[in-house]
Amino acid sequence: MAVQTGLGEPRGPWFVSPELDPHGRDGWQRWAVPGQGDTGGRRGWRGRLLAAAAVVAVSTLSGAAAGAWVADETGSPGSAASAAAVPAELVTAAERSVPGVVSVLVGSGSGASASGSGFAIDDQQHLITNDHILAKGGGRGVTVELPDGRRYPAEVVGREPGSDLAVLRVPPDAALTPLPLAKAGATRVGEPVLAVGSPLGLAGTVTAGIVSALDRPVRLGTIRHRAVQTDASINPGNSGGPLVNARGEVVGVNTAIATIDGNGSIGIGFAIPIDQVQQTADTIIGKGG
Repeated sequence: MAVQTGLGEPRGPWFVSPELDPHGRDGWQRWAVPGQGDTGGRRGWRGRLLAAAAVVAVSTLSGAAAGAWVADETGSPGSAASAAAVPAELVTAAERSVPGVVSVLVGSGSGASASGSGFAIDDQQHLITNDHILAKGGGRGVTVELPDGRRYPAEVVGREPGSDLAVLRVPPDAALTPLPLAKAGATRVGEPVLAVGSPLGLAGTVTAGIVSALDRPVRLGTIRHRAVQTDASINPGNSGGPLVNARGEVVGVNTAIATIDGNGSIGIGFAIPIDQVQQTADTIIGKGG
């Protein structure tokens, strides 16, 4: 498989990215072990591990590639799963968020070629998703599937490939619940978050984690941006879905994950920050109605 460069560029699904190094050095290996040089065999075990892996790749999360299986908490008494308490605020956040999150399908029937997620942002039934989902579908028809299984053809209001964002609109009778957006600058490292979407077509999937870092320099679309990094499990099909905080507010749009040798989620995901999302969406809606 040909290797493309750039994190999150819509050429998917797998990428090698030299763009992640915040210190100006080239490549994931030195980004993962900052401060260590190229020679002398003194990179330490992490450097040797990444060197042995040969390829560290990134998925833009569209399509139906391999991902995670989501299971409920049915562990036996005393098991780790049943012993871990779920914070009540995250349960409430999930209950509030899932009704406003949809599956985005590009193409139809046997010709369907891309899928992802999206979410409602206002009572005009505008939806946010990733542009790379539409690009992968080659401009064919877009269908939105609601949490209750209803399907609607979606109008593409506008696309912004540079920020990897797009705005869709569905008919008023879809009656989707818009998700509240977090205030710009309010997100904090370490706060709990949920990734909501349709990995592998499993609609209404919710995974939990924390905000791992802010202002992470990555390439999303055609432009270098600073992203929200999270360890919430996100996989192919999560693209375009919301990353929400414990109050149910959207803090970002899930867009890319890092992988080693093309394997599934390793707990390093990236989301477009909500202030950029809102600015882009307002511009697109202002132009397209």
